[in-house]
Amino acid sequence: MRKIMKRIQLTKSEREIEQNIDEFVPVSQREMAEIAQAIADRKKDAVLNIRISRKDLEHIKERSHKLGVRYQSFISEVLHRVAHS
Repeated sequence: MRKIMKRIQLTKSEREIEQNIDEFVPVSQREMAEIAQAIADRKKDAVLNIRISRKDLEHIKERSHKLGVRYQSFISEVLHRVAHS
């Protein structure tokens, strides 16, 4: 059986990391555990359906495009920052 590789779309910042991978240094086990915990804490495990104005959505999409991220990820990050401020 032949495996089909799914092509992953990287964000702008992820592409920069990939291009500069040789500049990164190893981290300690403790730092790695902290990173793993931060990733686990940010796991998206809930669904939210909201209604917003079309113009607001267009502006959000424009801003996220300029940042090189998907608009849903951008919205999620904004909500995260508001929830934790």
